[in-house]
Amino acid sequence: MRISLHNPKTLQEKFFSLNWVLILTICAIVFIGILVLYSAAGGSINRWAFPQLIRFGLGFSLMLAMALTDIRIWLKSAYAFYIISLVLLVFVEFKGHIGMGAQRWVDLGVIKLQPSEMMKVALIVTLARYFRNVTEHGLSDIRYFVPPLLLILLPVGLVMKQPDLGTALILLMSGFVLFFVAGLRWRYILGMVILAAGAIPIGWNFLHAYQKRRIMTLLNPESDPLGAGYHVMQSKIALGSGGLSGKGFLKGTQGALNFLPEKQTDFIFTMFCEEFGFVGGIFLLCMYCFLIIQGYIITLRCRHHFGRLLGVGIFTTMFLYVVINMGMVMGLLPVVGVPLPLISYGGTALLTLLMGFGFVLSADVHREPLHGKMENT
Repeated sequence: MRISLHNPKTLQEKFFSLNWVLILTICAIVFIGILVLYSAAGGSINRWAFPQLIRFGLGFSLMLAMALTDIRIWLKSAYAFYIISLVLLVFVEFKGHIGMGAQRWVDLGVIKLQPSEMMKVALIVTLARYFRNVTEHGLSDIRYFVPPLLLILLPVGLVMKQPDLGTALILLMSGFVLFFVAGLRWRYILGMVILAAGAIPIGWNFLHAYQKRRIMTLLNPESDPLGAGYHVMQSKIALGSGGLSGKGFLKGTQGALNFLPEKQTDFIFTMFCEEFGFVGGIFLLCMYCFLIIQGYIITLRCRHHFGRLLGVGIFTTMFLYVVINMGMVMGLLPVVGVPLPLISYGGTALLTLLMGFGFVLSADVHREPLHGKMENT
């Protein structure tokens, strides 16, 4: 790849040109998450809060390092990142660590890595690189249309096999959002929507029995209060018991008495609302909205297509995380195991999301048009 640079910024100039509003918002949301994890452990910092704080420290350092690295390096490395993530997804099928009934992790000794979380970011970076060199006219040609479709469907199939329906849906939706932003014509988008709708009856037959029960329970949780409907019913009780202003920090009962399942991961928003109430829930939602809006502002002012696609992909994924998790714990969507971003306990999800922010911050720091011509690398 040959690129000519005009007046490149120094490292100090890059540091001070970072979007610190975005960075401080990320830190504020993570701090809220640490407090909730501390409360979920009954006032113990060692069980979940401290490990999450260590992970955030590592992830934050990685995010800043990535933000200060020239965006052209990430452009060049996109396909390698995708291949590594795909290889790890395949590896999970043979040597994956099993937890909570699913085979999703690679045990590295120090950390259990979840390749499907890595793939969420890798797919966006790879599609952004691919679409950077494809014009709107090119997307009407089947030769240019098929490769990105395969880039999406291959990891979706592997993730569904683990099984992990929530992550598969996020991969699918964020990938097709990039199709739209890249300039795919409406008739092709409509065609894909029709095909996807027609494939639902077929896809139903490939779902596991517990996934079918979760979807059916969405319509009537009370039909199986001690089985598939237990999570949602307990979540609704905790949400309602929080009232307008909540029971107070460390005073939640549903979580403290362990009626609330997975209170440190998938149902952490319920834990938060029980203690801080409707007001606290709206405040956290506003924090997420502010973060996502800031991300799209970065995207709009970026002057190269790669950066714009990156921003849309990463913050659309963030939006999907929030919507699916909150909809899930409120009984509006099936329980599909999607964590609340920056809040839920988990190493790989936090680190990969911070990596995604690092890519976007790098695109913001290096927002000027990319000079030169991409070659096969």
